[in-house]
Amino acid sequence: MVDDKYARDRQLMVKEQLESREISDPAVLDAMRKIPRHLFVPEHFKDKAYSDCALPIGEEQSISQPYVIALMLQELKIDKDCRVLEIGTGSGYQTALLASICKEVYSLELDASLVTSASRRLDELGLNNVEIRWGNGYNGWPEKAPFDRIIVSAASKEIPRELVRELKVGGRMILPLGKESQELVLIIKNEQGLESEALGGVRFVEMKKV
Repeated sequence: MVDDKYARDRQLMVKEQLESREISDPAVLDAMRKIPRHLFVPEHFKDKAYSDCALPIGEEQSISQPYVIALMLQELKIDKDCRVLEIGTGSGYQTALLASICKEVYSLELDASLVTSASRRLDELGLNNVEIRWGNGYNGWPEKAPFDRIIVSAASKEIPRELVRELKVGGRMILPLGKESQELVLIIKNEQGLESEALGGVRFVEMKKV
């Protein structure tokens, strides 16, 4: 499944960038040791694939830095029974991590070319518990709802109401909020409403409407 040329780089990434910064969820760490990040970046960036930084993937989008992805996954507390909605497939790296941790992944991407390329990569890796389609992230995927977890990889000025509706009671959603100044926010939906926790400043591309 994985080209071992970069195996040592993956191990160092986990040790130096994640474990040293309090990423401790065994499932998240195991997924990030296994999933070949270099397959999800352009050819000329492969040697930087395991660096502690975001990288451009074309179409005015980027693949987030490993630590930010790991933090988001850890805060969601995903298990093998979870059905997850992902907003922003991008190159498919985070999608692959999710697929290796949870039961089902439903991923929406606004750029049709990225839908095609990400789907191909996931098929090549044998990850068959993923469904990707073109779609507006603000609308979610109502026919597949409700979801146990929702992860949003693009910034919104406010929490999208439709995504809240599609989240199960007891479910968790994580997303960057803001425009010029963004904050990563964890949302927990309960019978009384929503609880939120700010997790620190981040920088994501803006979530677009169509």
